[in-house]
Amino acid sequence: MSAQTRGRPGAVSRSRGVERAGVDRGKVGQRGRLAGLQRSRLLAAAIRAVDELGYSDTSVADITTRARVSRRTFYEQFADREACLAVALEDALGVIRGELAAVDLGGLVWRERVRVGLWTILSFFDREPVLARVCVVQALRGGPRVLERREAILAQLAAVVDGGREGSRGSQCTPLTAEGLVGAAFGIVYARLLKGERRPLVELLGELMGMIVLPYLGPAAARREQVLPLPVAVASPVAPRPSWPVRAESDPLESVPMRLTYRTSRVLEGVAELAGRGSDPSNREIADHAEIHDAGQVSKLLRRLESLGLLANSGAGHAKGEPNAWRLTAQGELVARSIRAHSRFESEAA
Repeated sequence: MSAQTRGRPGAVSRSRGVERAGVDRGKVGQRGRLAGLQRSRLLAAAIRAVDELGYSDTSVADITTRARVSRRTFYEQFADREACLAVALEDALGVIRGELAAVDLGGLVWRERVRVGLWTILSFFDREPVLARVCVVQALRGGPRVLERREAILAQLAAVVDGGREGSRGSQCTPLTAEGLVGAAFGIVYARLLKGERRPLVELLGELMGMIVLPYLGPAAARREQVLPLPVAVASPVAPRPSWPVRAESDPLESVPMRLTYRTSRVLEGVAELAGRGSDPSNREIADHAEIHDAGQVSKLLRRLESLGLLANSGAGHAKGEPNAWRLTAQGELVARSIRAHSRFESEAA
C-alpha cells in the first residue's frame, strides 16, 4: 500500500478487494483453460469413436471413455451427442477452410481455382485419414444437423464449380451440372475411403478435374487435365486451432490413465511456473500456488502424478526433514503446454 493511501478510511479493504478480484479472475481463467482443453479432448475423442464404431453406434459413454472425462463434464460442454459430433465436424471443416484460404484461390482463373482447391482438400484428407473417413463416410449417417451442414457444404462447392458457366462453352450448362459433378466427385472419394484403399487420394486429381472441366471447356481441356502433373505444395499447411487437436496423438493425456481435473491442472501449471523461477518447487510451494490446504492431499496428488510419469522428484524428500523438489517430465511439459495453449478461453470466461 502506498504512503498516500495508508491510513485513508477504506483504503485497506479496497486494496484487498482488488487483490481478491485478481485472484478470482485467475481462477476463472484457469477453469476456462481447463474447460477448453476438456472440450478439445471430447471433440478428438468423438472423431476417434465415430471412426472406430460408426456414427450411429457411438454413444456419449464411448466419447467420454476415450476422452477420460466425466459425463457431467461432457454435458457442461455439449447439449447431447449430436451436438458434440456436429461441432467436431464443423471444427474439422474449419481447418480445411483455413488451408483453402492459405492458397489464395481468389486470384486464380476458374480452372486453376478448382484444381488447386481440389488438390488442397485431397491433400488434407491424405494427411488426416481419420478425419477424411468421418467427414466423408460417417457424416452421411449423421443426424439432421450433420446432414444439413453436409448439404450446405456441397452447395458451396457446387457454387465454385458453377463458375465454369462464365466461359462461352460453359454457358450452355445449368446449375444442375455443377451439382451433379460435385456429387460424382464426392461419390468417388467416398468409395475410395469406404474400401480403405491406401493409394493417395491426390492421385484422383487428374481424373476428377477431367470430369469437371469437360462440360465447361470441352474434351481437349479435359484430356490435358488428366495428364497434368500433381501441383507442388502451394502453401504450408495451416496449423489447427488450439481448441481442436486434429490428430489423436496430439492429446498428450491420451496415454495417461487419469482424468484432468481443475486441481490437477493447477498443480501441473504451478510446477511449470514455479520451476521457471529458478528452482524446483517443494510440496508446500506447490500447495500454496494451487490453493490446496491439506498437506496430505497435495502429497498424494504429487505422488500420483509422479507415478504417471508427469512429475519427477529431484529433492531429498525421502530423507527425514528434507523437502521434495518437483519438476515436470517431458510428458508433463506436453500436458502443461496443452493447458496453456487454451489461454484464449481465459478472456472468454472472464
